[in-house]
Amino acid sequence: MFGVAITFVSSFLDEIVISLSKVKLNQGQISVYSLGLINTLAATVFFLLINIVKWEFHFSLASLPTLSVRAGLEIILIALSLNATALADRSTYGFVRVVTIPLLLIVDFLIGYKISGWQLIGIGIIMLSLFLLFSYQGVKKQGVWLSLVTAVMAVATISLYKYDITHFNSVAAEQTIILAILFIFLTGLAFFKAKENPFIFLKQKIYVCQTFVNAISALLSGYAYIFAPASVILSAYRSSSVFWSVISGKFYFHEKHFLIKIICLVLLAGGIVLLAV
Repeated sequence: MFGVAITFVSSFLDEIVISLSKVKLNQGQISVYSLGLINTLAATVFFLLINIVKWEFHFSLASLPTLSVRAGLEIILIALSLNATALADRSTYGFVRVVTIPLLLIVDFLIGYKISGWQLIGIGIIMLSLFLLFSYQGVKKQGVWLSLVTAVMAVATISLYKYDITHFNSVAAEQTIILAILFIFLTGLAFFKAKENPFIFLKQKIYVCQTFVNAISALLSGYAYIFAPASVILSAYRSSSVFWSVISGKFYFHEKHFLIKIICLVLLAGGIVLLAV
């Protein structure tokens, strides 16, 4: 239950960051690479400080095979996610990414976690809400396929992350390494592909605020996986993300078809309750 509560707060902070990112990308004020770098900057620094202050950098060389695969997938995933954020409606993006849940559930079964009958019913209700939403012709479909690809890829990255922190590395060590790799990758693309200095944007308060909010979210979501199976944490995270995205989509981005999204959201809420049983 504690892990579920953490993810609810984390998803709210994520929604703030994603909504701000979508606005800036749509306005053409910043490239996806500079934006991704800014979003990961403070999180990287925070995890480095945790390692230094609390001596939590516990790293095993045995994790290199899985860590290397995860790093490669995370590089692709962050690039696709930023583009999906710009293209898709906020609520549509949130709903599509829930597809990760049943796929991750299969992985959890394979690695030995026991999922209760109530949790399985909760997963089923969540998937029913997705079916109802996308069978409704009025919902905007732009960016759906790209969002779906990120949802499928997240199964692999989250599974590898859960495996590493369970068998090899501390959360702080695992996340510091991955964030540092993403930071270097995005810095290179920002300078050489987008032809812009990403650090210039940190002179603006909105980007400074954004990177710190994202860092807090990364810390919360990173440690949440300690308290429950990956499928349960991700179910809570994705479902609560839909809640916040529907709210921001309606009142901030003025998206249409609010009623059908609310109906699907109520089903998702029921699924969350069953997941926490």
